[in-house]
Amino acid sequence: MGRSVNVITTARETGERLTSRLASFHDASTPSGPSIVVDDNVRYQTIEGFGGAFTESAATTLLKMSPARQEEILAAYFGPSVGHGYTLCRTHINSCDFSLGNYAYDETPGDVDLCDFTIDRDRQVLLPMIHRAQRMSNNSFKLFASPWSPPAWMKTTGEMNRGGKLLDEYRQTWAKYFARYIREYEREGVPIWGVTIQNEPEAVQSWDSCIYTADEERIFVREFLGPVLEAEGLGRVKIIIWDHNRDELFLRAKGVLDDPLAAKYVWGVGFHWYVADKFDNIQLVHDAYPDFPLLLTEACVEHGAHEGDWSSGEKYARSIIQDLNHWAVGWVDWNMLLDEKGGPNHVGNYCSAPIIADTTTDTVHYQSSYYYLGHFARYIRHGARRVLCSTNRDELEATAFVNVDGRHVVVALNRTDTVIEFDLWVGSRSTRTILPAHGIATLTWE
Repeated sequence: MGRSVNVITTARETGERLTSRLASFHDASTPSGPSIVVDDNVRYQTIEGFGGAFTESAATTLLKMSPARQEEILAAYFGPSVGHGYTLCRTHINSCDFSLGNYAYDETPGDVDLCDFTIDRDRQVLLPMIHRAQRMSNNSFKLFASPWSPPAWMKTTGEMNRGGKLLDEYRQTWAKYFARYIREYEREGVPIWGVTIQNEPEAVQSWDSCIYTADEERIFVREFLGPVLEAEGLGRVKIIIWDHNRDELFLRAKGVLDDPLAAKYVWGVGFHWYVADKFDNIQLVHDAYPDFPLLLTEACVEHGAHEGDWSSGEKYARSIIQDLNHWAVGWVDWNMLLDEKGGPNHVGNYCSAPIIADTTTDTVHYQSSYYYLGHFARYIRHGARRVLCSTNRDELEATAFVNVDGRHVVVALNRTDTVIEFDLWVGSRSTRTILPAHGIATLTWE
């Protein structure tokens, strides 16, 4: 263990934005005052990564910016030396609320053989953005995909919006639709790492949505999606269940994973952060089903762009720390990029994003959430192991990791109005750090 510590800080009341300085470890006796204690002999889950979502809205917004701004935005997320270095990202199957309108890859009623299946819509703006990110990152990120709704003709309601259910007679066709999507994306040079069964399967929305009970999800995995992917040589594609909020996380995981014939096809359980924090439910799922990874698959600040709002970043950081400390293996943000309104969105469901692009002035606005995400994504890399990390103050929130290359990472968060001076203890050495009010710090060392 070396003596040098790199301390990276972002804080509301200062100009520090992922600002780095050097500190040193020194020999010390016992902790006193606010402290973080790290023991890397105690290790927990392995990290898959951090990232955000490619959506038609994000891709459309990107293309409204000048070429220079486009490159800046992509580099901010995927640049290996100047950006976050995202390693795990999401996209949508068919349209979602952050598309410019409803669409499906096959809109021919009764086309059970998927003769009219085409991803031409995605080739317009969505796939080009993904391709550019691949080139920027040297293909270093994994991509999973989620459907918001099957085509209207497969549903009980005959429309993609406002809920409805998948008709029983089209479950096999819908499973083959997943496989066809994966194949088509592979032909475009975009491998699909995983799929979720359904985005927010308990939510009837004014936009693209579809309802599944736990039993319906279990049956679809066990009798249709799992067997179809396996039969078509796509068993390597991870299947993620639930993909909705933490409040019902345990019950929905139990509804599928208690069935061994369904569970054998499942990689893990995805969750969102809306409605209730309920971090304990993540822990409960891990404790009951330790072989199934947990992944936050979507989070954003809703109801507008919230430009300049510092609390957005703090909300992100608290969630990331708590999710990771309760056994999540990664954290995937929602839209990477939105315009000055928090769109475009085909139903007016405007939201914020870590980067807001003012398409009228060709300016890029980095939100607090962008910087706070960077404190994790840039330093906790794919394959890192979470290690024991203890704090002795409620107001001092922290998590710790060891990367594959042996580099240690601690992220500490202060959401209070008061400066916190704390000691980081590793074995018999410590270093003192001043964490500004409404600030976050990442400490790294060999």
